[in-house]
Amino acid sequence: MAREVQRGANAVEGVEATLWQVPETLSEVILQKMKAPAKAADVPEIRPEQLKDADGFLFGFPSRFGVMAAQFKAFFDATTELWADQALAGKPAGIFWSTGFHGGGQELTALTAVTQLAHHGMIFVPLGYTFGSGMFEMNEVKGGSSYGAGTYAADGSREPTELERQQAFYQGKYVAEITKKLKNKPLSA
Repeated sequence: MAREVQRGANAVEGVEATLWQVPETLSEVILQKMKAPAKAADVPEIRPEQLKDADGFLFGFPSRFGVMAAQFKAFFDATTELWADQALAGKPAGIFWSTGFHGGGQELTALTAVTQLAHHGMIFVPLGYTFGSGMFEMNEVKGGSSYGAGTYAADGSREPTELERQQAFYQGKYVAEITKKLKNKPLSA
């Protein structure tokens, strides 16, 4: 999903989207017991202070009990200095996610993540129903909602469907276009 979001954002002329991952907070032993997939070796870890250099964001994470995974929450908890300086205020941000199944919190995960954006003064950019007929698909299992793109991972073995990947690509492009517009028309103080 993240790579599709990045591809979509990079499809916008003049936009350079970078993938980052937040630091792992669990031990190798726990990760092995959870059968967690290996982290992508080609995606570097981000430090909170690097956020201030970005013009906009698309935050993606798995859901744990209907909210963002603890690793991502820990990352946001480490952004106190950025919050104190309001370094992220006015920057657009979208959200995408993965849950295990239909009752796994697709919209709840997004809705609870908005609180992180609000406290930083970021501008939440929901997908709305701008993805068109793909938003109303009823003939196949598809994650996502008006809050953003999503997928169902089942036990971790299910890959995103073509429609879920298309929605992720679209969201990346959509948020990048809005970010570009806002960057070119800064908000007055």
